[in-house]
Amino acid sequence: MKIVVEVAALLIGASAVASELHPIVTVEFGYFFGATANGKWIKAEDAAKSIPDETTYRIYGLTESLGEAKGGKPKAVEDVCRDTLAVSLSPKPEKGVIALAAPWNALPRKPRAGDTTQQVYVDAVSDFLKTKGIEQPKVKIDNILRVDLDGDGEDEVLISATNYFSKDNRVPMRSPAGSYSMVLLRRVVAGKVETQLIVGEFYPKAYPNAAQEEGRFDAPNAYKVVATLDLDGDGKLEVVVAADYYEGEAITIYRCDPKKIEALLSVSCGA
Repeated sequence: MKIVVEVAALLIGASAVASELHPIVTVEFGYFFGATANGKWIKAEDAAKSIPDETTYRIYGLTESLGEAKGGKPKAVEDVCRDTLAVSLSPKPEKGVIALAAPWNALPRKPRAGDTTQQVYVDAVSDFLKTKGIEQPKVKIDNILRVDLDGDGEDEVLISATNYFSKDNRVPMRSPAGSYSMVLLRRVVAGKVETQLIVGEFYPKAYPNAAQEEGRFDAPNAYKVVATLDLDGDGKLEVVVAADYYEGEAITIYRCDPKKIEALLSVSCGA
């Protein structure tokens, strides 16, 4: 049995003057998310026509700004990802994650790595997995980040946890029993600590043997936070999550308000 929990995407199409658009691009492959304009999130196909050549982007990693790069007009990716647009960036820093063309500092508050063996977080992950039908979870936390998302002076905690029981940490083609991958958000809401799911996949049972014998697979994802940035200039940080599977990847930007978590823009490429 496969349990997949995803947050519905909020994709707002809008017409805007090119100078008002703030395009967003992944650094490694140049995938074009779309843009923000006056607090609205504009999907890639609507924003692409208004992005000029030689746009100046500021490059951000997880914890630092890495200078500037020039980007061309968004163009379709060749081969298997023809529905995905991409921007050619130059130069392209190795540690860069997100490129944003905007006048504000998108990293006003930097995330700090936490101890992945802290019992309070191990217990939180274990308890959450039990609610998804994994009765005896094997907790494996990849990273913990502490950061003030809202700018209210109180840190939130982001937990990336994945266990597909692979010795080389690769994401398998088929999900083993008790495997999972997720990103959790721990924060104080109305005076109480809450654990909220940003995105995740949970597999209480293994992918069926009969399906494997027929050559079928379920291609589970491994999720991990790769950036926390203010991408629309409102002073609050969005959470950027990468999802990898055996033949592709996706990156999604999430807004994490106390009462609602929303996927805003996403890019993907894979077979």
